[in-house]
Amino acid sequence: MLERVLAPARPINLRLTLAPHLHGPGDPTMRFTPDGIWRATRTIDGPATIRITIAAAGKLRVTTWGPGAEAAIEGAADLVGLNDEPEALQPRDRLVRELSRRMPGLRIGRTNAVIEALIPAIVEQKVSGSDAHRSYRRLLFEYGDLAPGPPDDIARLRLLLPPQPEVLARIPYHDLHPIGLERRRAEVIRNAASHAARLEEGRLLPLEDAYRRLRALPGVGPWTAAEVAFRALGDPDAVSVGDFHIPNMVAWAFAREPRGTDERMLELLEPYRGQRGRVIRMLEAAGISAPRYGPRLPPRRIENL
Repeated sequence: MLERVLAPARPINLRLTLAPHLHGPGDPTMRFTPDGIWRATRTIDGPATIRITIAAAGKLRVTTWGPGAEAAIEGAADLVGLNDEPEALQPRDRLVRELSRRMPGLRIGRTNAVIEALIPAIVEQKVSGSDAHRSYRRLLFEYGDLAPGPPDDIARLRLLLPPQPEVLARIPYHDLHPIGLERRRAEVIRNAASHAARLEEGRLLPLEDAYRRLRALPGVGPWTAAEVAFRALGDPDAVSVGDFHIPNMVAWAFAREPRGTDERMLELLEPYRGQRGRVIRMLEAAGISAPRYGPRLPPRRIENL
């Protein structure tokens, strides 16, 4: 077990900052508790569990367990957005100014774990959020491992490590069908896992090169690459073009238009180029959504998200 105390210059809201790394309320790789969070991850040195709690005077107490404990504790500052630069966002309208005022503790962190962000993003392609979250949970329960750490806490929280890439790479695609993954997404997952080492190098590359490496993988388009870059690489400008909900949310928030296209979304976000991902995250955290008219429509089928 290792322990360290982080002292942010300004308070960090752990829930707002780390929520994007939770893939549905039942994601067993991460748990929110009244005093902080638990997260299971696979570091370059091996599996690790990290616990972050709020200490006195806004400080953060970080505790880690497992073979990857040292790597996890070294990456804690990145995870909670201690190295983020929220002041880079310069509000240009009343909405963003008000959201910035209301959420001063929101940061954009980075896990530095590309595969851990990529696999759930692939699972979320072309399906509803609830279906994706259900499939991802089943993938974890079927192929994940129990996280290291205090046995009583780990058992109580049912905290699991994501599956090892080499395990995912060997799974026949038809074995993933019962958990809700058709052949296409199953094959993209298997292929991504087989290139895990090269994809993980993206955390060391300039963002433009990291995006290029992600997009070179068959089945990974602009939506998936942006989802990964926001979470794993901390890109404050990540925009998930091709998303079913975000264009409507942006159009409604900035123009009171109930429906939006990718083109309209990008037009409205253009004043915030460089910080567009941060603005989108603030809108989501504020619970802003476009009004719904009639029954829900099925997700759009996009062949290369």
